[in-house]
Formats: sequence, structure tokens, C-alpha cells
Amino acid sequence: MSEEQGWQHFMCSDDELYQGAAAAQTAVEAGECVVIPTDTVYGIGADPFSPEAVQRLLDAKGRGRDMPPPVLVSEPAVSRALATRVPRQAEQLMETHWPGPLTLILTAQPSLRMDLGDTEGTIALRVPDSEAARVVLRRTGPLAVSSANKTGQPPAVDVHDAIDQLGDLVSVYLDDGPTPGPQPSTIVDFTTNDSGVVVREGVLSLEELQATVPQLTLSPELAAVREAAAEETAGEDTDEAEATDVLEDGAPTTATEDVAEDAPATDTTATADGATATDTPGPEDVLVPDDAGETVSSVTDDGSVVVVDEDAAEHGVTVVADVPDGAGAADAPADDRAEPTGADPVPADDPGPAPASAQLDPAAEEGETIPGDEDVDRRDVVDQVLAGGEPADPPAPAPDERR
Repeated sequence: MSEEQGWQHFMCSDDELYQGAAAAQTAVEAGECVVIPTDTVYGIGADPFSPEAVQRLLDAKGRGRDMPPPVLVSEPAVSRALATRVPRQAEQLMETHWPGPLTLILTAQPSLRMDLGDTEGTIALRVPDSEAARVVLRRTGPLAVSSANKTGQPPAVDVHDAIDQLGDLVSVYLDDGPTPGPQPSTIVDFTTNDSGVVVREGVLSLEELQATVPQLTLSPELAAVREAAAEETAGEDTDEAEATDVLEDGAPTTATEDVAEDAPATDTTATADGATATDTPGPEDVLVPDDAGETVSSVTDDGSVVVVDEDAAEHGVTVVADVPDGAGAADAPADDRAEPTGADPVPADDPGPAPASAQLDPAAEEGETIPGDEDVDRRDVVDQVLAGGEPADPPAPAPDERR
């Protein structure tokens, strides 16, 4: 362990990991920010139940409340205390791919006292496949986590990248060596479709997820990105075929030595799903969870949702998806997490309004709702879930209140 310029640095090995987790817990309880490793990139985390702490995280990155971070939890069971209306398909993905690089956008518990920014009733959840991260999360509880970098800069895949960018804005740095990034987690939205819609392909492809949930679909714009990439690949294959010479005796010989090495490289931009597409910046970019904690979404007045990877947005990659009528209010401010519920698209560094989730009758929907009075601090519920207990029912309302 070392301490420099007001921040502490711990290696995630042997006893030092537990010392670092304890230091992180102290910092989080004081409303300060910490940096932890994940299975994608390093993330900057803060107490999601503290508006001041979340604002400190947003300020450290240089972003506004219209770009709220997702939440990392240590165990899938904790999601029951934070989200409601969890469809069976979402539970299946949790069972198969958590811990892992999969972010699920769900409807937040209406009584949840968690201020992440302008979320409009949604929450993006993930259990990272990093033992060091989960050791910290077991000490701190759920953390609002975004990639450990300044907005517009590359995400940190090494703790020293994070230190260089964030410095004294973070109190504790947990160092577990290079992470597998920078490819982000895959994001699936369950707030508009119980079968799930992939709004960003990351480490996990659509096909991998469909092995668990066959009904899962790509958002229309991700499908368009795939189609464009396939057309580009087909065009390259055609060009290669045309560069083949045929000798007089009929034996083919390629022009590789004479032509291919001198051919200019195709100008392409990496997309969120790892494919390539021509550089076609979109007019309005919105954010999807930015990986340690990624960012999400925004919707236009005509019902189109723009979803863009925060880092990919620097390269002009835009993803737009149509949201069914009634899926969410179109005039709500934008959310940093996913494309789910509907709002007006915005530029990548200044995202527009995010979707508003309709208040649903839990009794009429699939999944469970954890009962509780309005504005309840859910940290006690999280503790109960982790201990294997069930959240307690609230006192029954008076007869006149039921009306």
C-alpha cells in the first residue's frame, strides 16, 4: 500500500486487497470516490445513495446529471432490492452470464432512495467478473460506477491510466493489473420489451446471448450497423476477386504481391459490437453505459432512440433504435445508461433527455416488487438480501389510504 498526494494505492493481492477494500469502504461512507478494477476496464465508484457523492463522481469525469452511471453489485440477488419487474428472460441471462460483461437495464424500485442523476425510473445493473471488484462491493454495498477516465478520453485499462486522468479526485485506487478491456459490456434493455433488446453489443454477442434467450433481438439500429458492416465486407471480397489475374493456361494467380500491399487501408470506424463501419457521424448521440459502469440512452420526438458508446462517440459511431408507442415518455431527460425507455437524442458529450418509465402495477407484471414505503433507504434491504433474508413487508396502510 502506498499513499501519495492525498490518495491511497492498494495492490489487489493477498491481505492488501482486504486492506484496500476496507479503505474503499471508509472513503465511500465519507462520500468520496474510489477506483476499482472490473472485467472490462477500471471504474470510478461512489455511494449511489448519496446525491453529493454521485455528483462528485460526475464532476470528476466532467459530465452532467443527464449522464447517470449504472450500478455494480456483488451478487445477482442484490438486484432484487434495486429493480422491479424483472422478466424471466432477464433472470435467465443473470443466471448464465453474471458475473460477467453484461449490463441489464431494468425498472428501478419506485421507493428506491438512490440519486444517480436523470434516470427517469430506470437502473442499469451489472455483477462484474472480477473477484477484487466483488470483494470491494461486499464491503461497500452497491456502487454507482462509470469508467475511470475523463469524458472524451480513453477508458483506463491500467490503474496508472486512471491515476493520470483522475489524480486527487479519487481517494482510493485498487490495483489489479491490466484489465481485459477496452471492449465494453453488452447492454440489454428490459424496460420496453420483456424478451429483451440488445442496445449495445460488447464482449458478449447477440448469438451468445440468444443461446440463453432465443427471443432476444437487436435494436433496429444495431441491426443496421451489422448490415452495413456485412455490405462493406462483401465489397472488400468483390474487390479482392477483381484483383485476381488469370494466366493464359487458365491457372489463377492473385495480384497480392503487385496490388494488395500498396492498396490504401479502408477508412472505417470500430462499432460497439466490434464490427467496422464507414465513418458516418450521427446528428444526435446518446450514451450507453461506459463500461465499468456504462451509459445509456435518449429518444427523439418521433419515437427514435439514439444510443452510442461514450468512447465510440468520439469516432462518430451512432446507433438509433425505434421504441414502441407507449414504451416511455418521449419528453424526459436523457439517461447515461441505455436506450430503453424513450427521450430526445443528444450529442455524445451533452446527451439529451432520457426515457421516462411508466409506473406499472407490480401485481399485473412479471417479476417481483420489494414492498416498502416511499423514499426508503434501500441499503438495509440490500443487507437483508445478502444475509439470505427477505425484505420485511411495510405496515398495512389505513383503509382510507388504500382508496
